Amino acid sequence: GLSIKNKKAIMEMQFADFVTVGFNQIVNNLAKLHYRWGQNADVVIRMPTGAGVGAGPFHSQSNEAWFFHTPGLKIVYPSNPEEAKGLMIAAVEDPNPVMIFEHKAMYRNIKGKVSEKYYLTPIGKANLVKEGNDLSIITYGMGVHWAQKSVNDKNISADILDLRTLLPLDVNAIFNSVKKTNRVLILHEDCLTGGIGGEIAALINENCFEFLDAPIVRCASIDSPVPFAQELEKQFLANKKLDEKIDLLLNY
Repeated sequence: GLSIKNKKAIMEMQFADFVTVGFNQIVNNLAKLHYRWGQNADVVIRMPTGAGVGAGPFHSQSNEAWFFHTPGLKIVYPSNPEEAKGLMIAAVEDPNPVMIFEHKAMYRNIKGKVSEKYYLTPIGKANLVKEGNDLSIITYGMGVHWAQKSVNDKNISADILDLRTLLPLDVNAIFNSVKKTNRVLILHEDCLTGGIGGEIAALINENCFEFLDAPIVRCASIDSPVPFAQELEKQFLANKKLDEKIDLLLNY
């Protein structure tokens, strides 16, 4: 309603899990308003997301893949404070409906310098966080920090590509990295089945097959509700298997 009256609407879900009560309004109304009758849908939806804080199955889900399948939406997912501000401003400036996934554990644990100036982090552009030659790790959100820790601990040479925007994907950045290293691991906190990693793997297979020296490897969380008990939650999360997946890829 605010958008139709030419006002900017910014709302927050409190927990991304709660988005189900507004699912129809997002995927059928906001995403299709302009396509159906030329109406702007100038809305930003903030989505506090992610596990690792012992909040249980109804307050910890990674549900970005639900919306990744919906034309008409844009999805951004910052991995650090600087980009959180830049992507938030870019989302507000964008006239389309934009969903911003904000990892709850990052609110408390990830710190960094943020300019007081007004700036944009461009929507649709990935960021090569680290450069290397042995493999490419394609990831976003908390996965960026997991990847950095594993690469540093194992002392390996790897590209770490932070997608930053999930919809639209920066496919050129993905393909350029894969063509350089010839091995790729796709990492995300969301569960494996139906996750964004499957689509990225298909894109790489269709466009970069001749450059691959090993199968595309996905590393994701277990296909299970997020456990409440923190010891079980640690077993659930994708980073538990990350070192093993990297070794599998490098030793292929």
